[in-house]
Amino acid sequence: MRELLLLRHAEAMNAGPDGRDMERPLSVHGGVQARAIGMWLAEQGAEPDAVLCSAARRAQMTADAVCVALRTRTPRFLPAIYRATPGELLSLVETHAPDARQVLLVGHNPGMEQLLALLTEGRSAGARGMSPAALAWIELADDVLEPGHGRLRALWSP
Repeated sequence: MRELLLLRHAEAMNAGPDGRDMERPLSVHGGVQARAIGMWLAEQGAEPDAVLCSAARRAQMTADAVCVALRTRTPRFLPAIYRATPGELLSLVETHAPDARQVLLVGHNPGMEQLLALLTEGRSAGARGMSPAALAWIELADDVLEPGHGRLRALWSP
């Protein structure tokens, strides 16, 4: 069974060092959250074959902390994940991890919460929301990465 782990980046500072949104680092609390996610995933036996991450600093810091806890591969930073729509996120997964059995995707709202709704409910409208550092573990029926073909295995946040 193919699985998709959707992770919204952990809590970030209000502004980056240069005032740009892309450069916002994690807050101290966000660092704690990111390590907690990594430990929880390790306890659950997660073993992502691919880690795809937004190029935003807060997402990179989140992915790095999770990968340390999982003792897994280095994340692949993709600028296109930042502000991506659910359809664009699906396309990025198919393009950059077509053969991966378990993919960890680290990004931002509203794209992450909309992708969760699209995969599990078949529509992205009315997404239930994902707080900072929330993780949705989705199992894909028949290994199909299409709307409505996902089953939510776990929704976790620190």
